[in-house]
Amino acid sequence: MRDADPGLFGPDSVTWQLHGDPIMWIAGIRALYLQALHPRAVRGVTQNSDFRRDAWGRLLRTASFVGEITYGTAPAAERAGARIRGIHRRLSATDPDTGERYGVDDPELLLWVHCAEIDSYLHIARRSGFPLTDAQADRYVDEQRVSARLVGLDPEQVPAGTAELARYFEKVLPELAATPESREVTGFLKAPPVHWALLPVRAALWRQIAGTAYAALPPYAHELYGGRPPSRAAADRRLRAMGRLLRAVPAGLRWQLPPGHILKAVGRLGPGTHPSVRRLTEAATVGTGAGKTAVRAAGEPESGRAVQR
Repeated sequence: MRDADPGLFGPDSVTWQLHGDPIMWIAGIRALYLQALHPRAVRGVTQNSDFRRDAWGRLLRTASFVGEITYGTAPAAERAGARIRGIHRRLSATDPDTGERYGVDDPELLLWVHCAEIDSYLHIARRSGFPLTDAQADRYVDEQRVSARLVGLDPEQVPAGTAELARYFEKVLPELAATPESREVTGFLKAPPVHWALLPVRAALWRQIAGTAYAALPPYAHELYGGRPPSRAAADRRLRAMGRLLRAVPAGLRWQLPPGHILKAVGRLGPGTHPSVRRLTEAATVGTGAGKTAVRAAGEPESGRAVQR
């Protein structure tokens, strides 16, 4: 007898379809590059994390958390959220300039991490060719307030649509900077430690993956990191090529990778509940204009002006 619990999102949600797309791996790396630009947030990582020694473990645990809260049962998702909140409550970081000690569960920091992640998922997916209408993009941002609650945020204080998300980035821009910690993270992402036998794979494959994610950052992020942003068209071409490559891998094969959350969900709910862009295209509706900012780079000012610092 199957467990009919659809979880916190369910097979008809935008989240269910989007998170099953393999381009999310690129989106997750883009989110890490973006998150590292918040000085207080990145210190929370570098002062508490073992990412230097357990790079792949950290990435896989993050992916597993997203998979569990998306495709797991509601109780499993709530337990995963409780674990994350418990970890965050025990951690703190120190501002080296002021000596201030602060908790990594500071709502402002949690909100930054959440918004950078959701914005990256949305932008990378759409720019790589994943079909989302403006209305569906708004719906996705709204659905992700559930994820925000799980990590300890008040959903009412979290952007509920793409326009609100863009306004959030406009507001937080003055707080962002490239620090020694952020450069440590980006350097690590571009060349994570691997066994010597895998160095050719890192050079050939990972460099393309990390480089594509980095190229897709908003212009202000490139400027803060001290580089010139690539043209939007060039970055989009790379994303579309990467999307075609990753989507060419049969879904049945991809879903068997550990920890197999999607296969478990389909086994629980029955055939026809697997993630599918067909479900989105069938449900597509004409946008009302609420999501017009969805395809603009995160936090990029309407005028396109560079960040003034």
